[in-house]
Amino acid sequence: MIRYADAMAMRFPEREYAYDTNIAQLYALGIGVGLDAADSSALQYLYEQSIQALPSLATVVAWEDTWLEAIELDLTKVVHGEQRITLHQPLPVSGKLRSRFRLRDIFDKGPGKGAIVLAETQLFDAATDALLATLLSSVFARGDGGFGGEPGPVPPMRPVPERKPDATLLSPTMPNQAALYRLSGDRNPLHIDPAFASKAGFPKPILHGLCVFGMANYALIRLAAAGDAAQLEHFEARFSAPFYPGETLLTEIWQLTEHDIAFRCLSAERNLVVLDRGNARLR
Repeated sequence: MIRYADAMAMRFPEREYAYDTNIAQLYALGIGVGLDAADSSALQYLYEQSIQALPSLATVVAWEDTWLEAIELDLTKVVHGEQRITLHQPLPVSGKLRSRFRLRDIFDKGPGKGAIVLAETQLFDAATDALLATLLSSVFARGDGGFGGEPGPVPPMRPVPERKPDATLLSPTMPNQAALYRLSGDRNPLHIDPAFASKAGFPKPILHGLCVFGMANYALIRLAAAGDAAQLEHFEARFSAPFYPGETLLTEIWQLTEHDIAFRCLSAERNLVVLDRGNARLR
């Protein structure tokens, strides 16, 4: 059972991460950049002569999951609920970062209903100490409710409009997409081991939620930012259903204002929403 006071009192050491253009290129390949033959933006993320870093690269260059065991969650029942990224300035394509991690709060939904953990990571340029990005993850711990904590409120996410989207994009994936994406750092066996996936209740390994998040991130850059990642300032979405390698991701966007965009993503084959309540902001 979660011990709320002990968990919130935990202090995690700051860590440094060095990365280069190879890491940025591998990440781009992992989220399927270049699979669409009609994608004129792909070279900006795959070719070192003019390479940019995708904003969602921030989710892997400072990968941190040791806290899951530190607060003794039932790891077989933990799922990623929501993800938010705020880019205070465009992410460098290479360099050294310093990460600062903290548990922002833990909400108790009650016995048998689980708990929601808010985990925050700040990324700084190690050379200049400039704040580059703030990441907020919402993790649903299905087996850890009933510890006596407060029920919320969880930061809200705005639903997408109830009208036809303004633009759409189909993004293919390969059957081995998860095997490629996991090389960026997330080695959870759920995404490659059929036996582990079966124990978790899935018919086969699912694609990483953050891989789908990255695919949506890139789709939105193509649809709303003319392929220029530097225009994206904020990006958030809720994970609503599993997505499988080999499926096609359908991204739908709604232009709310000049700078604000709503979006969601579906498995085109199953007509099922897999990322919902997506919202983004352009600079």
